[in-house]
Amino acid sequence: MTLYSRVRPLAFMLPAETAHDLGKRTLRATQSTWPTRRALAAAYRYDHPALEVDLFDTTFPNPVGIAAGFDKNAEVTHALEALGFGFVEIGTVTPYPQEGNDRPRLFRLREDEGMVNRMGFNGQGMERVKERLEADGTPGFPLGVNVGKMNSSTAEESIEDYRRVFDRLSPFADYVVVNVSCPNTPDEFDEASPEHLRAIFETLEAENDADVPMLVKIGPDEPEDAILDLVDIVQEFGLDGIVATNTSTSREGLESPNQEEWGGLSGDPIEDRSTAVIRSIAEHTDGELPIVGVGGVDSPGSAYAKIRAGASLVQLYTGFVYQGPSTAKRINRGLVALLERDGFSSVEEAVGADLEHR
Repeated sequence: MTLYSRVRPLAFMLPAETAHDLGKRTLRATQSTWPTRRALAAAYRYDHPALEVDLFDTTFPNPVGIAAGFDKNAEVTHALEALGFGFVEIGTVTPYPQEGNDRPRLFRLREDEGMVNRMGFNGQGMERVKERLEADGTPGFPLGVNVGKMNSSTAEESIEDYRRVFDRLSPFADYVVVNVSCPNTPDEFDEASPEHLRAIFETLEAENDADVPMLVKIGPDEPEDAILDLVDIVQEFGLDGIVATNTSTSREGLESPNQEEWGGLSGDPIEDRSTAVIRSIAEHTDGELPIVGVGGVDSPGSAYAKIRAGASLVQLYTGFVYQGPSTAKRINRGLVALLERDGFSSVEEAVGADLEHR
């Protein structure tokens, strides 16, 4: 029995967002000194050359990262590096501070090993995040920045929102993700319409003098043809990749009473759908468009399935909540064993192994 398995029942007695905030404060304190960071890394990091992934003009020490939503305001990036993750995606970051939706807005689905959130892009805003990255320094592993709009913005204003956050934070980023698929923000207009996407991408391309890799995050609930239409636009503009997928509004097959809460579903219940979307995109693009796979990653097997379906990197959030601080080490060690079992010398060699064109 691990220490976290003993502590988790106590943490789960607290409201989900309260426990999350407490966990981040603990990580923040842990990363505050070099000796504590080093002790954390000694306990939880697992390095192996087969895990390295070269993507977006940088090297990821392993393919297992923390998804946007966990460290919205770049408060614990150094602690997450010490815990053995290969990268972190901060955000979603908006131009100005935003309260988001009213609490409670984060719910555990224990019977389903999932979560429902309706956070609503709460955060401290781009200037506070910029100040923290300058004060703390960027971590020693790749940093992604997930950018979003203010909830009150119109379609035209939202484009300027993305531009402002990109302008402030792209100098710190190894890649930037445009988030147009969150189910927890007001639906004043269609964020994923072809016209709106083209306007966003044209604006950010004009701003991107340093050629920072740009990706777009998509949801799992659209029909396959709509998802592939979006992918075609991404390729038309020469974007660098897709993050698949965001949370889901589906409640099919759930057992937890909290399934009645509105918001985005994450974790184990969306694993299969997320992997199916990854496979569909990879097949549609002949494996040429990099994919970051997210949704239900909580074990070596779930990470490996997404890699074999076409994801070069994977992310998790809910799996970290349920599995604890040893999650990255356990997944990465298991991935090495799976790669060796199947005769692959690296993660990169296994990407897309299950696709028809292979």
